[in-house]
Amino acid sequence: MKIIAVSAVTAGGKTTAVNTVKKKLPRCASLHFDDYSFDGEVEDFHQWVLDGADYNVWDLSPLKADIEKIIRCGKYDYLLLDYPFAYRHSLIRDYIDCAVFIDTPLDIAMARRILRDMKNASADEIREEMNVYLNYARIAYVQMLKDIKPSSDYVIDGVQDLEYITMELLDIIMNRGNKK
Repeated sequence: MKIIAVSAVTAGGKTTAVNTVKKKLPRCASLHFDDYSFDGEVEDFHQWVLDGADYNVWDLSPLKADIEKIIRCGKYDYLLLDYPFAYRHSLIRDYIDCAVFIDTPLDIAMARRILRDMKNASADEIREEMNVYLNYARIAYVQMLKDIKPSSDYVIDGVQDLEYITMELLDIIMNRGNKK
């Protein structure tokens, strides 16, 4: 089984890409980081970055258990991880055969996040979210660009449309998908 981690900043296109690719690959399973609640989850990303951005503070034991369960079942040739950390978490890194980073510019990711998550928000709520982003959260997005992007095996241009990103991911998985 080949395990591919797909990373990006929040609203960078991970879930959409994983779900689209999964439909095109036979015998493919996926696990999505956002479906879990982990002990050690970071509440204050600004402080987390100031403290050294230790990705291992998240207890990813439930994700690890599900990866092992899928491996043991023997039904799948591919496992796609919709997972933000690439090789940066010690509990998961050895399972990953290939890490792909979708490099979506922060302004596009933010616009997507507002459109996706704040459909019914008031203008004041959106302004407050922008204030939080600028003063506290942006530092964590930038940290991902410093840590996750360079540690990934492949980088896909997140400005491209979904069809392009899907085809790039499929090519990486089917033809190039091994660690550097």
